[in-house]
Amino acid sequence: MALSNIVIVLYQPQDVRNIGAVVRAMKNTGLNRLRLVHPVPFDPADIGGIAHRSEDVLAQLGVFATLDAALADCTHIVGSTARARAEHPARADVRILAAELRARASVGTVALLFGSEGNGLDNAALDRCHELVTLPINPGYNSLNLAQAALLLCYEIWMAAPPAPADAQPQLPAAAGQLETLFEASEQALHTIEFFKGSPVPTMRLLRQLAHRAALAPNEAALLAAIAREVQRFVERVRGMG
Repeated sequence: MALSNIVIVLYQPQDVRNIGAVVRAMKNTGLNRLRLVHPVPFDPADIGGIAHRSEDVLAQLGVFATLDAALADCTHIVGSTARARAEHPARADVRILAAELRARASVGTVALLFGSEGNGLDNAALDRCHELVTLPINPGYNSLNLAQAALLLCYEIWMAAPPAPADAQPQLPAAAGQLETLFEASEQALHTIEFFKGSPVPTMRLLRQLAHRAALAPNEAALLAAIAREVQRFVERVRGMG
């Protein structure tokens, strides 16, 4: 069940040959759920020509217009990045991460997110990740193509031992779509109370990182979103009285 709950998400892939090579990597490592976000136009038959016997992957292939739509049902999102940044730290302990992802996939949908061949993941995509990973390879030549990065990460997940049965069933975290609703309500409420002194981006990025670390349960995310909406309504009512 754990592997079937892991989805590969390619954000704006530009070459059908790379998509096919990723499908081949998925087949090598027991994964069959692929989602494409705003890909280059392609013929699915071209993928089958690159990755033979991939009918199961193509049958489940999802193509999405937006990243939020592709990630809406995911409870944990890991972005692959070539380099860590101050505002987007990344971990390099891939084997430990792989075991953690197998455990997370036993209770929810885990997404492995890869950016486009030329530009990788933009800041908006990075902000949607619960955590980022950079593959520990030769620093003197750290260039990987899309399929190589996917294969290395998928292989580590394939090799990771399945999680041991837990005494108590872990609680399902809130899905990305529900978290986006929370973030939108929070930003609107903070605007209403004039919290932001400049751009809201740094504050909202910290709020996202906090929520991702907390692994909020669905009822917790719903409660916080309801509080944010009520704050906004209250301020609007008070202003209306004046």
